[in-house]
Amino acid sequence: MEVYRKKMAGLRNKEVQSIEIEKEEFLAFRQILVNESDFKHFRGEAKQGGNIIFTYLDIART
Repeated sequence: MEVYRKKMAGLRNKEVQSIEIEKEEFLAFRQILVNESDFKHFRGEAKQGGNIIFTYLDIART
């Protein structure tokens, strides 16, 4: 699960603009994501086929 934390850190630090999570990995990724203090800054957009593209927002979603 350290891979997911590194991907999230890359988004936070603006090292990458987005990350793609495979459909099969989503539930494992989500378990880690919802425990992060800034998880409302992450925005996921589902793509056709089930993969999700996550971006990091400067202002938390409501």
